[in-house]
Amino acid sequence: MAFGQLSPAIRTLIVFLFGIAVLLPGVAQLPPIDRDESRFIQATKQMVESGDFVDIRFQQQPRHKKPIGIYWLQSASVALSGGDAATSVWAYRLVSVVAMALAIAALYWVGVALFGPPAGALAALMLAGLFGAGFEGRIAKTDAALLLLSIGAQGLLARLYLARRQGWTAGSWTAWLFWIAQGAAILIKGPITPLLSALTIGFLLVFDRNRDRQWLADLKPLRGVALTALIALPWLVLITGKTGGAFWQEAVGRDMLGKVAGGQESHGAWPGYYIFTYSLYMWPFGLIAVIGVTHALRKMASDPRLLFCLAWYLPFWLFFELIPTKLPHYVLPAYPAILLLGGWFLSLPADQQPLALVWQRIVHGLAGFGVAVVAAGFVAIAVVAPIYLSGSPSVWSLPAAALLLVAAWLGLGLRVHVTPIRRVLVAALTATTAYGLMFGGILPRIDQLWLSRQIAAQFHAEKACADSTLASVTYHEPSLVFLAGTDTLLTDAAGAAEHLLADPQCAVAAVPDEAAGPFLDRVKQDGAELVSGDALFGINYSNGPEYIVRLYRIADP
Repeated sequence: MAFGQLSPAIRTLIVFLFGIAVLLPGVAQLPPIDRDESRFIQATKQMVESGDFVDIRFQQQPRHKKPIGIYWLQSASVALSGGDAATSVWAYRLVSVVAMALAIAALYWVGVALFGPPAGALAALMLAGLFGAGFEGRIAKTDAALLLLSIGAQGLLARLYLARRQGWTAGSWTAWLFWIAQGAAILIKGPITPLLSALTIGFLLVFDRNRDRQWLADLKPLRGVALTALIALPWLVLITGKTGGAFWQEAVGRDMLGKVAGGQESHGAWPGYYIFTYSLYMWPFGLIAVIGVTHALRKMASDPRLLFCLAWYLPFWLFFELIPTKLPHYVLPAYPAILLLGGWFLSLPADQQPLALVWQRIVHGLAGFGVAVVAAGFVAIAVVAPIYLSGSPSVWSLPAAALLLVAAWLGLGLRVHVTPIRRVLVAALTATTAYGLMFGGILPRIDQLWLSRQIAAQFHAEKACADSTLASVTYHEPSLVFLAGTDTLLTDAAGAAEHLLADPQCAVAAVPDEAAGPFLDRVKQDGAELVSGDALFGINYSNGPEYIVRLYRIADP
């Protein structure tokens, strides 16, 4: 039976399972990534260890930059996996895998409702094949869950808006689900999804020539805001009481307002940043989406569906271009809108696809150039990185490179004479297979990239006591805390020496060669003799320096 002949529920289930299948490769093999993912999973690990599911901590430090939702979901995933807090990283990442697969299915649902089954399938396949989705769907952060809730909320908002414009009834459940999604999204990442919906509504109020605003009343705003508050407020009240208001000072004062006021944590950038990172996170379908956007701009006055998608994308993108702090994933909740526009354009019969004007051809050419540049970068990473960092090629490099080139070719549509659905399906399959090879086969085998894994493995293999604690000098990445244990001491040379002298039978110290002099001098002052393990070589990809690290302990008398 053909896909289109199946029931809508079965089609949506197949799309979800497709998302699971393309995201799972690499989830268990890829070590914890610094710094954000490792901070999230370590905070969840401590939550499971302590049984405190209200406060959020990284070691002894409060971690109040994000709300509780993702930590609850990751804690539940660890419990359902049958493990404990020390279980492998894959159990924490399952939340992102499932959330991203659900986001792909949700986009299919929205696309079918707006533009029909072919466009919905095209948009969902493109989301499944995006590098941004492949990356964020494999790591244990907030962004996959936020994307799911954002697509759900925006799809429900579109249903309410278009019902009035097209003369049909959306049903009261639509508004209630919209506000439930807003409340859940606040618990995941604060005001991002409410901001997305508010900017969408504002854009529609300005640019929709139809002045009938009854759809706003259909949102049930007063009762809806109350429902959202009912979902989000209980934990906010509990954390306020537990921290004495410190949560609000950190989450709102330093994190949220800090991002607006200046470039936070060295992530500042000028406007235009997301034009360049667009090609990376939207690869290999950036050109298709741009073509959809430029043609939608020409027709938005006559088609409320196109206007809604532009309202979903443009103001949110512009808002984040204007604030100083920038990271590629910040605008991820807006990308589904332009995937829908790309699916809409590709699903049009060939004789109904308008010819591109000069300005469109220029924009399309730049987007195509971005696809080619990113493809070249990915191929270089797949082929050159193993040789440069580990001294030997990977058996998976050439297959990954070939798949990446095929995905780029199909994304660009160069002399491709197949139906749009086949073109996008094969591009998604080749891209996701390449991601699986890179995340599951190539990158995890480059030991030099994963210094925390090397240090933790040697520590666990050589520690003298079951409760031995590691002290790490200079190298203070959160992934090491997750892998070596919550009690890992991040310190300097003097602190590591005192750590060994205070517990000579069990303590271990990881010391880079550059800091070994002061460390050895301090230990020798007490007449202690040291033994060290093999030298470990690696780079800290978070900030660049190379390390040669040795693990020391006091010799048995």
